[in-house]
Amino acid sequence: MKVIPGEKPTLLQTKVSRRKLLGGAAAVVLAEAPFASAVQAAVTQAELTDPTKIPGVPPGQVGTRSAFEKLVKKPSDISSRTPLQDLFGTITPSDLHFERNHNGVPAIDPAKHELVIHGMVEKPLVLTLADLKRFPSVSRICFLECSGNFRSGSEKLSPQDICGLTSQSEWTGVMLSTIFRQVGVNPKATWFLAEGSDAAVMTRSIPVQKGWDDAMIVYAQNGEAIRPEQGYPFRLFLPGYEGNMSIKWLRRIELSDAPYMTREETSKYTEPVKDGKIRYFSFDIDARSIITFPAYPAQVQKGWIEIRGIAWSGRGKVQQVEISTDAGKSWNPAQLSGPVLDKAHTGFRYLWQWDGRETEIQSRVTDETGYQQPTYKALAAARGSKGGYHFNPITGWVLKPDGRVLLRNG
Repeated sequence: MKVIPGEKPTLLQTKVSRRKLLGGAAAVVLAEAPFASAVQAAVTQAELTDPTKIPGVPPGQVGTRSAFEKLVKKPSDISSRTPLQDLFGTITPSDLHFERNHNGVPAIDPAKHELVIHGMVEKPLVLTLADLKRFPSVSRICFLECSGNFRSGSEKLSPQDICGLTSQSEWTGVMLSTIFRQVGVNPKATWFLAEGSDAAVMTRSIPVQKGWDDAMIVYAQNGEAIRPEQGYPFRLFLPGYEGNMSIKWLRRIELSDAPYMTREETSKYTEPVKDGKIRYFSFDIDARSIITFPAYPAQVQKGWIEIRGIAWSGRGKVQQVEISTDAGKSWNPAQLSGPVLDKAHTGFRYLWQWDGRETEIQSRVTDETGYQQPTYKALAAARGSKGGYHFNPITGWVLKPDGRVLLRNG
């Protein structure tokens, strides 16, 4: 760096290059530790105040998220939730896709993993990952949701807390119908069992018709190999069905003429309804929406606010989303953010001028079948309970005069 004659060099004028400082200048750092520390402090300050004054980090093998972005899932012993309130658009970054495990994430060598297909078929098969990739591939954007995706009980719950067990990806793999044709499914087969390779050996009975319709065996997610938490090296994917049926770490499919009545579909993934009855084999995810902004823990100001959120249905496309800014007394149509895809999260927005008085905002969705998202009160009355699986009530957010946004419970 050029120094003006007669002028004392400044700290930045005498600094070593950033690459030498961080990589190849260990001897300098050791011999001139106090000076090196001062240089590093100056480098850091220069980067924060004016990034044009210092060379940046060179290209690397893997991209990173900015250190200023603090996006994380919220884990528990059995699941971790997607930060819905922090995302933009409808595609969930792969590392933020929700997790729901029944006995941890297994470590599987893809070269040794196999899928057995047998039962009521003409030609039983054993397929590897390489075999699956030889079939014609298909990609589709679709949501996945845990059937137990509901929480309440505190006004300080975020969208992540309430229903963060839903995420959306572009999934790539082979249609199960292609595999069915390959093995020659017996026309009398009406069900198939899907089994996973985790320590829980998760199993579910699935109608064969779903296999012929839109079921997939997926090995890629958002352009990369599917992640271990999502079923690496491949999983079953059933668009629109409750998430636990899309068996991860898939190792076996068995065709039959009756459901298998496994533990997970009898004593577990069932829900109570009125008069002491239990509903089971409730596959489809019901239509749902949630406002992700403004929502707890956001704080807003009086004036124009763009209300944003997502809506989805396991039975098809979102037809309409409506917004109420007066606790459900009146409703206005929101604008849908295209493309509106089948069995996919759909973004919505509504421009609203808040006058600063306390009020409650809500969203409700209607899907293409005509089903409309119910209120919490109506749903609890129909079920005879206030929670459980497939619980999809309208969510209300209370805006306080000081700008705080809190969940309205019940």
